[in-house]
Amino acid sequence: MIRSVLVANRGEIARRVFRTCRELGISTVAVHSDADAGACFVQEADTAVRLPGEAPADTYLRGDLIVAAARAAGADAVHPGYGFLSENAGFAAAVAAAGLAWIGPPPAAIEAMASKTRAKELMAAAGVPLLAPVDPGAATAADLPLLVKAASGGGGRGMRLVTELAALDEELTTAKAEAAAAFGDGEVFVEPYVVGGRHVEVQILADAHGTVWTLGTRDCSLQRRHQKVIEEAPAPALPDDLRETLHRAADRAARAIDYRGAGTVEFLVSADGRAYFLEMNTRLQVEHPVTEAVHGLDLVALQLRVAEGRPLDGEPPRPHGHAVEARLYAEDPAADWQPQTGTLHRLALPDGVRLDSGVRDGDTIGVHYDPMLAKVIAWAPSRDEAVRKLAGALERAAIHGPVTNRDLLVRSLRHPEFTDPGALDTGFYDRNLAALTADGADGGVFALAAALADAAGRSRFGGFRNVPSGPQTKTYACGDTEYAIRYRLGRDGLSAEDFPGVRLLTHGADEVVLEVDGVRRRFAVARHGDRVHVDAPPLNGTDTPCAWTFTALPRFPDPAARTEPGSLLAPMPGTVVRIAPGLTEGDRVEAGQPLLWLEAMKMEHKITAPAAGTLTSLPVHTGRQVEVGTLLAVVDATA
Repeated sequence: MIRSVLVANRGEIARRVFRTCRELGISTVAVHSDADAGACFVQEADTAVRLPGEAPADTYLRGDLIVAAARAAGADAVHPGYGFLSENAGFAAAVAAAGLAWIGPPPAAIEAMASKTRAKELMAAAGVPLLAPVDPGAATAADLPLLVKAASGGGGRGMRLVTELAALDEELTTAKAEAAAAFGDGEVFVEPYVVGGRHVEVQILADAHGTVWTLGTRDCSLQRRHQKVIEEAPAPALPDDLRETLHRAADRAARAIDYRGAGTVEFLVSADGRAYFLEMNTRLQVEHPVTEAVHGLDLVALQLRVAEGRPLDGEPPRPHGHAVEARLYAEDPAADWQPQTGTLHRLALPDGVRLDSGVRDGDTIGVHYDPMLAKVIAWAPSRDEAVRKLAGALERAAIHGPVTNRDLLVRSLRHPEFTDPGALDTGFYDRNLAALTADGADGGVFALAAALADAAGRSRFGGFRNVPSGPQTKTYACGDTEYAIRYRLGRDGLSAEDFPGVRLLTHGADEVVLEVDGVRRRFAVARHGDRVHVDAPPLNGTDTPCAWTFTALPRFPDPAARTEPGSLLAPMPGTVVRIAPGLTEGDRVEAGQPLLWLEAMKMEHKITAPAAGTLTSLPVHTGRQVEVGTLLAVVDATA
């Protein structure tokens, strides 16, 4: 019997495992870096052990420290979660050697699948269909497009799409660097990239008594940077014979390596219906909640059961209904998916959906870890209902803090290609990102609500300095758009320029109620420094987002805050990991030419020249840590 579990992980997955442990009467132990000392998963655990340092290489990737922490805290089992050491056979063996129960597959099974290159050889011998690898040294234009992939790990790290042969060497270098940083293994390989393919996977669960469950399929085709964004179960629009083929292949894969516990076998399904083995993840997947919702299971509880040596039932529960999951990231999809940092002031969703999150109100979103804030999961009897439910919940969510991908998720779920499951493929964002992130909506009425709430707040705390009925002006910025709100509050109510059809019903510091073209609308307003968040219920028949974030602009801008034209500022805190070879001040550069690379949140981010010109300043060097807004380079387009 397992009595105390240490989770060798952090954030959302640590909280997820702790939740099941509490329900089963099992005590919990957290390990944490210095950056996570105040995190909610640490405070929710019964016991916590510090791992000195902040970087993953010094903390969550130190198996020796984690085993020592388990011993010190009296844990008798270790759950690895996902990522970090979850697929490290050496760590699994060290846990077992310390006399602890390992809540995962045997080290030999992990080792068999640890390298994707070796895993493909093993699966070929087991009769599982797969793509043939490509020798990068012998690749030709006829082989394009190609996909560079890390041999170890996953999550889109160490993965690069190559569409031009000349870019292959650079992408190999970048992929190797990312893979080494994320997994401690810089091995990569190259294989054909299947255009128009779907990413479909099978959840498996196996015990030590010869039973293997294949718990249906999941579709994970909507991906950014080869990392999943929206997942669903079961995978829609699959012919019955193809679904059965995937189940049989997953069963063969599990039995070929004498698998135990939860795992996922991933496939690429081509447009003509052929399936190819991609990899096997020997751990719990991020998207496991959709399988739990459809099958009515707790996969963590079943992992614990298998780890205790207990048998599974002969047959798994039958699936029922449909579930969809969206990953909410602190990132800006319109700015090349750049991760965002800062304080998360509020994260609240309506009832009726499942929220798995590693953060809480007031947490700081930093640069050390993945930018995922939460997973939002909706279940319903049919796919259409589940998609509608999830989109509505995300639309009504209150998310105050860094920029997120929330609007992108809502638009993706309502896009015709997504609502038609037969049109799903991994190229969804390549085709539609520009349209999904287009900023054509007018947030004027939301800015007006912000100004009226500000007026009410000033009236409450000290009163107006001018006559209340005098003209008022307030300017807000949202992205590149400025809203100059000019209004007057008099005995006859609101008079606002540019808003002839708007009537003020009530206004307070936190809520403004307006009648807009005869429709009553309620706007909730929250301020955090110079940032103003305005949320309103959705209005049918319009694509205007119902949540806007503005920056209140000062009446008299500080001239010292201006930057030199052509300045490239750090879009996020991070570390300069590479500068383009031979690049020096005075060089001529072309528009889009890579200048340097920043590493933040486990990913490398390319900084490119905004226009053709002369590089007049390059004040950073490899290894330098920078904050948001740090000057990285200046390109003078006139020189």
